[in-house]
Amino acid sequence: MVASGPLRWSEELVAVVRGADLVLAADGGANHLARVGVRPEAVIGDLDSITPSVRTWIGEARIVHRPDQETTDLHKALSYAFDERGATSVVVIGATQGRLDHALENLALLARFDTRGRIELCGEEGRVLAVRGRAEIETSPDQTVSLLPLGRCERVTTRGLRWPLDGEPLDLAARTGVSNVALGERVGLDVEGGVLLVFLHRHPAGC
Repeated sequence: MVASGPLRWSEELVAVVRGADLVLAADGGANHLARVGVRPEAVIGDLDSITPSVRTWIGEARIVHRPDQETTDLHKALSYAFDERGATSVVVIGATQGRLDHALENLALLARFDTRGRIELCGEEGRVLAVRGRAEIETSPDQTVSLLPLGRCERVTTRGLRWPLDGEPLDLAARTGVSNVALGERVGLDVEGGVLLVFLHRHPAGC
C-alpha cells in the first residue's frame, strides 16, 4: 500500500511494490505509483490529492470514493484492505515523511489495526511495526533498534538487544528505548499493558 506522504523511490522500495500480491493506494499515493508505472488495484480516500491525469490512467473502476472526514485516507485504505479485500499483512510505503502530525497519526494506525493483521511502515529510513504481547522480529547484527511506547507500556522484556529490558516500564513522557542495537538475527519482545512501536533502522539497504 502506498500513502500520499513525500516519497523518494529507491530500487528496494520499487521491488517491494512490484512483488506485492495486492497494490493499493491511499488517495495521493496513486501519484507516487504512477511515477514508477504501477497501476494499483484500488485507490481509496476522499480523492482530493490524486491528480486528474493519474485518475484517468488508473480508471474509474478502480476508484473507491470514501468522502467522510472522520478518518484519514490511510485509515480508510487500511480498513478497505483488511475488511473488504481480506488482507492479513500490509506493508505501507510513503507514511513516515512530511508533516509531523500526519506521521504521528500514521504511527498510531499501527496500534488501531494491530488486531486485524500485521502492518509495517516502510521507508528509506527502515521499518516500523507495533508489538502488543509477544513477538520475534528478524534483524541484522548491529542493526539499530528503537523502542517507543504509544503512551505507556507497563512491562517490557527484550531478548537479543545490547541493552536489555527486564520487565521495565516504558513511557513516552518519561522513558523510551531509542538507539538500542541488535546482537544477532532475531530480537524477542514481551510487552504487557500497552503497545510498543519498534523502529528497525535501515541496515542493510531495503525494507
